[in-house]
Amino acid sequence: MIDPHLQHVPRLGRHPSRFRLTGTPVITVMLGSSVTILPIVAQAPVMPPFGLLLLLSWRLLRPELWRAWIGVPLGLFDDMISGQPIGSAMFLWTVMLIGIDAVEHRMVWRSYRQDWLIAAAAIIFCIAGGLFLARITGGGDIKLELVAPQMLWTILLFPFVVRQCARIDRWRVMA
Repeated sequence: MIDPHLQHVPRLGRHPSRFRLTGTPVITVMLGSSVTILPIVAQAPVMPPFGLLLLLSWRLLRPELWRAWIGVPLGLFDDMISGQPIGSAMFLWTVMLIGIDAVEHRMVWRSYRQDWLIAAAAIIFCIAGGLFLARITGGGDIKLELVAPQMLWTILLFPFVVRQCARIDRWRVMA
């Protein structure tokens, strides 16, 4: 007799649906970008860009999952939700993904620390680039020191987000 406590284990030969395999990462990034609409009051930008963190986590966790052009539609969604100038996240996320591809082709293997270093460089690039693009499109005179805590907080939060993406990924590939 089969143990009734093992009902959560997938059956042999079953495969997850196509939507579950391809849609889960996209939906998590969109939900991460939607965190910015929460009513949190702050005098400085302290909330980490969760959409960017989730995009980086999925990209570094599963390199075969997306091509570099995925930064365009996901960046457009992030721009529309976050209030950044339209095209800023589209451009920055796509350039970031192309840069990660270039670094990945040069490396034979990567360790966890190298992933964290790649993510830190990408986070600094995207936040500083967003600051620059907001400044040149009329966003006011914002100093880099104002967003430095946001950069640091986002870099320190990256390992936690990667772990959560790994948990979601285990669910995603189970039938």
